[in-house]
Amino acid sequence: MNVLRFLTSIPLALMLYALLLFLGLISLVWNFVAMLLYPVMPAVPARALGRMTIAFAYRMFWWLASVTGMMRIDASCLDPMRNEPGVIFVANHPTMLDALLLVARLPRSACIMKAELMGNIFLGAGARLARYISNKSARTMVRLAVNDLRQGGQLVIFPEGTRTVTPPLNPFRPGTTLIAKLAQAPIQTVFIDTDSPYLGKGWPLWRVPPLPIVFTLRLGKRFAPTQDSDALQVELEHYFRQHMEQRATDASPECQQTPRAPTLS
Repeated sequence: MNVLRFLTSIPLALMLYALLLFLGLISLVWNFVAMLLYPVMPAVPARALGRMTIAFAYRMFWWLASVTGMMRIDASCLDPMRNEPGVIFVANHPTMLDALLLVARLPRSACIMKAELMGNIFLGAGARLARYISNKSARTMVRLAVNDLRQGGQLVIFPEGTRTVTPPLNPFRPGTTLIAKLAQAPIQTVFIDTDSPYLGKGWPLWRVPPLPIVFTLRLGKRFAPTQDSDALQVELEHYFRQHMEQRATDASPECQQTPRAPTLS
């Protein structure tokens, strides 16, 4: 039985690896192009081109993942807001793929990224062309984020700061509500639901999970900016924690156990 399970897992593993290879290749190609464009292209058109290209590439990846049966994705709730200017999208962060989910549907959006990723061969040049924002300096990060929102951009933030380590939610890091206050930008909450451990904290890239991997995005409450950004930060975290704990309680075993192919590990 174990041998049969192993043999049936191999084609699925190869298909998932092929998908990840495709993502890596298109990222490399675009980052090479972006590296050439960055020094010569004016900032405003470069920002628009960079963000649209990244969104298009990620949508292609999700489409391929869906048609091959590797993943089931429902992020359509974001579509009505794809062109809405000056909005901060705040989401929980269960996996490494979360930013791809949101950015694919929000082609005007910038991400706040870990500083070390700005030098990544797969991400760095494209992120710089798109004017994504590094978290290296908190003061600079806030200033750039506020300017981007005032210019009609959107911002994607994962206030946990890293993938969830202690479910359902890590403590929020400061900054999101301050940016909202200074830019006078609303905060749209987004919940990323998945029952797959794939690319969560501590899950290696090569290890294949039960398939298909299911992601569902849900819109939550929209918060208006307030003068007391610290109080809003507490309220925002409490809202996320309350809803995610309630979601975990309400989910029945029948809901959680969708038909899956076996894992290969």
